[in-house]
Amino acid sequence: MIASKIFEKTLLGFLAPIRAYLDDPTVSEIMVNGHEQIYVERQGKLALVDARFESEEALTAAVRNLSQYVGKPISDQHPILEGRMPDGSRVEAILPPIAAGGPHLSIRRFFRDTLTVNRLIEFDALTADAADLLKALVVAKCNILVAGGTGSGKTSMLNALSSFIPETERVVVIEDSREVQLQRSHVVQLEARPGNAKGHGAVTIRDIFRATLRMRPDRIVIGELRGGEALDIVQAMTSGHGGCMGTLHATYPRDTLTRIETMALMSDLALPLAAVRNQIGSAVQIIVQVARLHDGSRKVTHITEVEGFDSEKQAYRLHDLYVRRYSNAAGGPRHASQLVPTGQLPTACSAQLTEHGVRLPREMVRIARNRGNETPIELA
Repeated sequence: MIASKIFEKTLLGFLAPIRAYLDDPTVSEIMVNGHEQIYVERQGKLALVDARFESEEALTAAVRNLSQYVGKPISDQHPILEGRMPDGSRVEAILPPIAAGGPHLSIRRFFRDTLTVNRLIEFDALTADAADLLKALVVAKCNILVAGGTGSGKTSMLNALSSFIPETERVVVIEDSREVQLQRSHVVQLEARPGNAKGHGAVTIRDIFRATLRMRPDRIVIGELRGGEALDIVQAMTSGHGGCMGTLHATYPRDTLTRIETMALMSDLALPLAAVRNQIGSAVQIIVQVARLHDGSRKVTHITEVEGFDSEKQAYRLHDLYVRRYSNAAGGPRHASQLVPTGQLPTACSAQLTEHGVRLPREMVRIARNRGNETPIELA
């Protein structure tokens, strides 16, 4: 423990030029583009700051010290480093010659105050009614993916959704680098491990996923889908492991499904594309789309239900349950927006909602009925 504390202080000493920003609660990300150029992000906006490292060698020494702290190699043969700071903040570092302008370092801040659903409502990231719908979908063990671009708040949304998981359930979390902070007590956190300098000893997300299936999980959460493990979780979703959740990079709900297609095809199982699409259409039930808007705010833009894959039209059947509407023209000082129900009701998920005895938000049901869309009395 003492050695670990000394190591932490040593690391922070190497990072002295950006220490003030590491301690600043308003900074969400620090980006070091070579030793002379440093940007920070506050409230979704980037700003160039006056801080500098003394030299390229000083920045390289900081990165190498960081690699020792996280226990992962970085060198000419392994020029990319992923890891965590002592406080849990995520780190990505790249050395030359991959980074032509000198070492690059990006630190995504870790905040100990977990972003709750109530805080998201306060920030207008979603509405109370939309939160009630998400609660119903999580309790009913619908399979949910949170999608969005870089820095859009995917992990924060996933953490918030976890608060709806019943305390009686066992949740297994699988990640490349630990970021997810589930708001539950019975959580098993598992983390992938890269190989050593000789490429030995790697443990992939796929390796952990297969082991997880024998650990009696009530729910499986994958921090971020990046590759062939997408097919594994799709198959788990369709084979009795309901309530799976995860995040991935995608711009719109339909893009989310095509991204999963691409990742599933990266698997070592040579499945026909038609089979992959049918499994995805059956497995993924809800997409929560998040985005960072032009003013830097992070919002939920869509809550979309997946009804399956239409083989004749060669397209996924989707319908939006909630969408974000913008009230003033592009180019204005700030877009006023609101997440509103579309009048559509869950159909593919309705049996699960009924089975778990949950009800849909009143406003959602009222608007649906005004538009002639009826819902089973059990969900009203």
